[in-house]
Amino acid sequence: MKHINHKELQSYERIYRANLVNSVTGFKSANLLATRSKDGVDNVAIFSSVTHLGSDPALFSFVQRPLGHGAGHTYYNLKETGKITLNHIPVSLVNAAHQSSAKYEKNISEFEELEIEKLERDGYAVPFVKESPVQLVAEYVNEYYLEENNCILVICKITEVFLDPDILHEDGWLDLGKAGTVTINGLDGYAAAKTEKRLSYAQVDKELYEISLKTGN
Repeated sequence: MKHINHKELQSYERIYRANLVNSVTGFKSANLLATRSKDGVDNVAIFSSVTHLGSDPALFSFVQRPLGHGAGHTYYNLKETGKITLNHIPVSLVNAAHQSSAKYEKNISEFEELEIEKLERDGYAVPFVKESPVQLVAEYVNEYYLEENNCILVICKITEVFLDPDILHEDGWLDLGKAGTVTINGLDGYAAAKTEKRLSYAQVDKELYEISLKTGN
């Protein structure tokens, strides 16, 4: 196997290092986070840092990169209104979703600029991505400043879920392969999810465990 030590990693050209480090930790989620500013401008942007934090309460986090220089519309809108939607990305939206990472001006809606079809639901102050097979409504809960890289870890609570009923199993599991949800490899590699196997809840075999305690193995 090729061995890359810390000194060599730090010596790489910036883009090469970014591609390597963003790929080496494995596949990441691909989501479009949609918000609306207090002035009524809709924003939608791709995030690959959404992470499940817990089921009770239902929480997820995302990482807001250092603010400034045109970045942070999602973050600022969320702080102003407290509301956000999370939308899975199907293969049909990959090109437009990827382009949403560009730093558009605050008064420009990526929905309109990139021709991402928007869904409005009565009673909701934030937009949804119409083509998304899984759509979540969430609200701002908390944030933590990450002094190591000047990023912000933002915590959101899921309040409502909209999804295609065909992907929902009796035990609550979602077949995201069937949904067509894509994942991200690195910064710009997109892959369609495919479920190869689903296993039962892992438990320790009590009989074997007791034997191992007695024998010391």
